[in-house]
Amino acid sequence: MQHDLSYVHGAHDVPLIGVTIGPYLASVAARFGDNEALVVPHQNVRWTYREFDDRVTRLAAGLLKLGLNPGDRVGIWSPNCAEWVLVQFATARAGLVMVNINPSYRRSELEYVLDKVQCSALILAPAFKSSDYIAMVRDVAPEIHHAEPGALRSERLPWLRQVIRLGADSTPGMLNFDDLLAEPDAAHLERLAAVQAGLQFDDPVNIQFTSGTTGAPKGATLTHHNILNNGFFIGEAMRLGDKDRLCIPVPLYHCFGMVLGNLACVTHGAAMVFPGESFDPRAVLETVQAERCTGLHGVPTMFIAILDHPEFGDYDLSTLRTGIMAGSPCPAEVMSRVIGTMHMREITIAYGMTETSPVSFQSSVDDPVALRVSTIGRVHPHLEVKIVDADGRIVPRGVKGELLTRGYSVMLGYWGDVEKTRETIDAARWMHTGDLAVIDEQGYATIVGRSKDMVIRGGENIYPREVEEFLYRHPKVLDVQCVGVPDQKYGEELCACVVLRPGMQADAEEIRAFCQGQIAYYKVPRYVVFMDGFPLTVTGKVQKYLLRAQVTTDLDLGAGAMDA
Repeated sequence: MQHDLSYVHGAHDVPLIGVTIGPYLASVAARFGDNEALVVPHQNVRWTYREFDDRVTRLAAGLLKLGLNPGDRVGIWSPNCAEWVLVQFATARAGLVMVNINPSYRRSELEYVLDKVQCSALILAPAFKSSDYIAMVRDVAPEIHHAEPGALRSERLPWLRQVIRLGADSTPGMLNFDDLLAEPDAAHLERLAAVQAGLQFDDPVNIQFTSGTTGAPKGATLTHHNILNNGFFIGEAMRLGDKDRLCIPVPLYHCFGMVLGNLACVTHGAAMVFPGESFDPRAVLETVQAERCTGLHGVPTMFIAILDHPEFGDYDLSTLRTGIMAGSPCPAEVMSRVIGTMHMREITIAYGMTETSPVSFQSSVDDPVALRVSTIGRVHPHLEVKIVDADGRIVPRGVKGELLTRGYSVMLGYWGDVEKTRETIDAARWMHTGDLAVIDEQGYATIVGRSKDMVIRGGENIYPREVEEFLYRHPKVLDVQCVGVPDQKYGEELCACVVLRPGMQADAEEIRAFCQGQIAYYKVPRYVVFMDGFPLTVTGKVQKYLLRAQVTTDLDLGAGAMDA
């Protein structure tokens, strides 16, 4: 009977891990102390697990010494670097809640997230690409100019006390990160030990912002239990071991880097290897060869960029074996090239969402290639999934419906938003993903669409409503709808369909310029189309699927990429 219905349960003989992240890291360092834990060539960092664990302890003690208390939120706003990884594990050890801030965020987004979760401290890189982080912080909290470092009193952000900057330079009102790594004295170590002993694995450890269909980003609140176990079982699916070396070019602020990358490695005594601050195909090729990496993570667009690099053939990638491709559907031809020319015979596909820590389905290293391309694999250990119709009833196998997940991986909720949490997690603790899926007789799932209108641009989630709300502020814009349109490189790009106010004139460039520097670059619409009105239902709701089809035809983009 059960096999007739779209309900699957990842029953498993390996039990869940029942401790917090701090002691778990210490146990790994005790077992694999001489193994390399973290390698960041561009920072000349090469730490063993023993050295890494020691630095994590120092930083955890240093953060508590600042007056931070268990449960306080600490923001991290930086591209990939060794310090980011230290902050991830040190906040966990000190009972603090790390808040991931997207490196692409601009001033208004930064202010929103710091205020929403009431961050007590912010750790930041001085700058990254075109973003001057220090200038943006000064903009949001001008009081920092005259503040004593560690004693900020900001009118707009009353909770924010400490701003801690990376790098050797000093900035008025800011503490220096390296000063927190000083050798702690006995009293501070005692305080850290007491804090760690009082932590429970269901305590929150991480907040990740995921944009909502209603505009403002929501803070998915994840526990030690959520992400430590998910990282462990992700590593199990890849057959990671303590001799593996994983190249991680995906961003740390996202679950892909910090869970599928860092926690999968740490739970298996494997090495975390970072090729650069952000993705660069040549740096990945150089790093895989120089560090003899056995695994590589990426979204399909990253693998395409690596394969298409003019010097691809000059590098020796023969040490590669496994890795994960996730973020958006993978074209079959790309997968066969990754397996064939990149030697990644055991690459796996993973599917999930931030709210489920994130992975709920993953293909296995020995699944046939055809299944690794056409499906997202089978349900993860210890998780339950059901596919339901519009009335919430489980559908038969092979029938399309919404994918719901339940189990250890489901977040605590959205920070400070009971209503949104209730909309997403029902009374029986099922997480409603908004993704439409089909599960076959063997338990393999396929994502066939989205019940929500999210646009996935090269692995970055864009929620049209958030961009629409922003564009409504433009004085010439009367109405706006954003939809995803097919794109060869990114899978999807954002198109803004704009109705101008009577008598007004504007061009696409003006609309895009309005967005520059105000919202993250990947949310800036690639296309802007001007219209007189939108296709509506009888009750006046915009029919986005018709709108999408219309602009796809008008822009002559073809429908290929939208079928995924």
